[in-house]
Amino acid sequence: MTVLIPFAGLSPVPWKNGGGSTIEIAIGPPDAGFDDFDWRVSLATIAEDGAFSRFPGVDRTLALVDGHGMTLQIDGEPTLISDAEPVIAFDGSSEVQARLNRGPTLDFNVMSRSERCWHQFGRRRLSGDSTFVARAEVTVLFLAEGDSLQLASDDERIGLVRYDAGILDQGTVWSLEAGQATIFIVDVHYYSEDDD
Repeated sequence: MTVLIPFAGLSPVPWKNGGGSTIEIAIGPPDAGFDDFDWRVSLATIAEDGAFSRFPGVDRTLALVDGHGMTLQIDGEPTLISDAEPVIAFDGSSEVQARLNRGPTLDFNVMSRSERCWHQFGRRRLSGDSTFVARAEVTVLFLAEGDSLQLASDDERIGLVRYDAGILDQGTVWSLEAGQATIFIVDVHYYSEDDD
């Protein structure tokens, strides 16, 4: 069954290092915390320069949603996050310092624990109708830009407004109906025992 996650119903929680707050969109398993999740998807507002929390053993992807971006020093190497280059992947154990470009920034964060699973991040611009297939064990679809998005399958229809998300069942096929929109897609793949 599809799970709709309305942004309006979510609440911020403190960062692991206490230096800011994050809005958790989805986490696996559902009752996990910062130290024992398999994967986690969240939105964070960065309002001032400072350090990121460290997550050893976790792979991270960060994508700019709103604002003018920032420069990240990742283990001493600078990387600019902006509209031109809005996505970066890095190791959760890295030392990361953020310096804002011009004011606060809103960022989409994906984390997966590398010993259990791995994630793929996709960014897709929509104009009119299109088709989407949920291929992974866990697929999270997030409406990053645009006023609304309608998802329809053979037996379900759900509507998203900006910053809403949905967790889609593996193998389901959806028609996406939007004027102009940008969606983020997170696919989480679990390692099987055959992968050892």
